This record gives sequence, structure tokens and C-alpha cells, in this order.
Amino acid sequence: MEDIRRYQVGRATINRVTELLLPAIPTTFLFPEWDPAIMQHDLDCLDPRSVSSDGQTLALSVHSWVVRTDQHTIVIDTGAGNGKDRPLNAIFHHLDTPYLSRLEAAGVAREDVDFVLITHLHVDHVGWNTVHEGDRWVPTFPNAKYVFSKAEYEFYADPANVQTPSAGVFEDSVKPVIDAGLAILIDADSPTLLEGLKFHSTKGHSYDHLSISLESQGQTALFSGDVMHHPIQVAMPEWNSVFCEFQEEARLSRRWALDFAAQRQAHFFSSHFPGTSAGLVERKGEGFAWLPC
Repeated sequence: MEDIRRYQVGRATINRVTELLLPAIPTTFLFPEWDPAIMQHDLDCLDPRSVSSDGQTLALSVHSWVVRTDQHTIVIDTGAGNGKDRPLNAIFHHLDTPYLSRLEAAGVAREDVDFVLITHLHVDHVGWNTVHEGDRWVPTFPNAKYVFSKAEYEFYADPANVQTPSAGVFEDSVKPVIDAGLAILIDADSPTLLEGLKFHSTKGHSYDHLSISLESQGQTALFSGDVMHHPIQVAMPEWNSVFCEFQEEARLSRRWALDFAAQRQAHFFSSHFPGTSAGLVERKGEGFAWLPC
């Protein structure tokens, strides 16, 4: 059963809506630089929910964050989606998950959503942008505006720039939103669309990846997208995942996100961390520590 744990950041209420859990991803696949010796260190970020006792596999989650303010209901990232044809990506091929039921259990109907904010256009962040009706894909959230990077949209509109795991995504999960006139294309310097919410350029994992901060009553949240996949990267920020397309930019963006969160004592809402997927980042010597909450 979905955990309806809620977080309060100022006047905003935030909770996770899980699509699926990935309990056994090989460490050496996700992190090409994985060093088994890391298991011998006293790392706060490693607990039984995140890594197997032998260090051979890692756990990940795929989920959305729902943010409710006084004015709006907002969904941040939309998972992989049901019924999507992903023959080159077995994990997300023809899924059938109760994501929409979990969304309703969290008190949100499809028609209630005012904005869908997308950190980037990879397969597991845009899938529930659309659902299948009749012989076509239509927007899942008919009353929402879908907000994402213009530069990223233009880059991945060219099939030559689409990596194998995200093949088919543009056609069934992005273009239908554009065709329906529900998309707002932005860059990190665009004027703020929603009070207290700001996009930040965190390029590297994808062509124009954006992270999202929320400020309310002196408190801060950071929705990091895929700047990090796993809490091990809090301790080892130099490690990129296998899915990071632009390696050096990804490392710089990860360091920026950790500095931002630690400096502001921000609630950090990750896209793939196991467990609660939320926590705080604290400085630890010259590095950082992860404190789940």
C-alpha cells in the first residue's frame, strides 16, 4: 500500500505518489565507478532500504511529488506510465500499475491538477503525462499546464539525440501534450510562473535538466529530478549514474544541488531514492551526509 506520508514546507503540503519500486539494481550497472570498498566506510546514506548487505544491488523508487499550495495542485514528474511500448527498456515496457488510484488516495483527482512540472524528458519522468484513450494518447491531466524546458524539448525532438532507454517517449508522452496546447516551454531564466517556485539549471543528466525549488514562509524545498539517483551520491557526488548523458556537467550540477540544500537546510525531495525519498543534506567535513525524514 502507498505510504501517504506528508511533508509541510511553509504553507505547502507535499507527498509522494509511487509508481513502482526497483529493489535490486546491480551496483556496477547503475554506477560504472562503483568501488566495493565503499561498503567498508561508515556512510550514513547506506541503510538496509538502499543497498543489499553484500553491496551487490541497490534499491530505487519511481514516483511523483504532489505539491499543494493555497492556490494550486502541482505534480512534479510523472513516472513511466501504463501501457507504454518500451521494447528496448524492459523495466518500463507495458506497465500496469495503480498509479492513478494512488494519486486519488492522496486526495488528488486527475481533473484537480493545475500544473505538471517536468524536470526532464527521460522515460521515467514523463510517462503519466498521457493515458491511452481509443486509438490515441491524450493528456492525463486535462486541466493542467505542463511546464518543461524548451531547449530540452527541441533537443529530444530529434530522434538522433534520444538514447535507447527513452525511445518512443517523445511520440507518446510529450508530443500529445504539445498538440493539445497544454505545454508551457521555459528555460531556467523564465519569469516565475508560480509564486514561490523557481526552476534552476542543473544540466548534465539530460540536455537541459531543471531542478525546482519551493520557498514558503522562510522554508525551502528542492525537487532535484535526476541530479542524483541514490543516496550514495550524497557521499560520492563524483559518481555519475549510467544514465547521465553529459558527464562533467552532471557532476557540477550535483555539487550545486548539495550545496544549495545544505546551505538553506532545504527539504530535499529526490526522484529515485528508496525509503521515504525525502531528507536533509548536511555538511560532513569536506563532504555531505544524507538524513532521511
